Amino acid sequence: MAYRVITQVVVIGSRVLGRAFAEAYKQASASSSYQRAQQKSGGASGTGRASLGAGMTLEEAVKILNVKPPQGGKADMEEVLDRFKKLFDVNDPQKGGSFYLQSKILRARERIEAEVRPMQEKMAAEQEAKEGWKPNIYKDK
Repeated sequence: MAYRVITQVVVIGSRVLGRAFAEAYKQASASSSYQRAQQKSGGASGTGRASLGAGMTLEEAVKILNVKPPQGGKADMEEVLDRFKKLFDVNDPQKGGSFYLQSKILRARERIEAEVRPMQEKMAAEQEAKEGWKPNIYKDK
């Protein structure tokens, strides 16, 4: 009689563990395929995310700082920085502001800069190619 109870416990236990491992495998597989799909569709494209870890769209950043969105990779960075400084200072936690809002404002500025930076670098490289490279020459006295 005891062998029958032990056999039933072993069989039921193996079923439970088998189902648990099968469910865990399904979840891991789904997570892996979702991550691959996000990597394929992600990237630093126009209105997408700067990166998977950044978590802020360009539209959200523009709304937070209340500035015009970059057109053709160009933005009025002076206006962006002025709005950033003003909002960042207003939300200083030591002056009764919110650290969370301060963080969102910082991430918004970084997101807009990430959108504009490649175009600025490209324009600088084109200007350097147009004007020619002029190294700084230092003469010994």
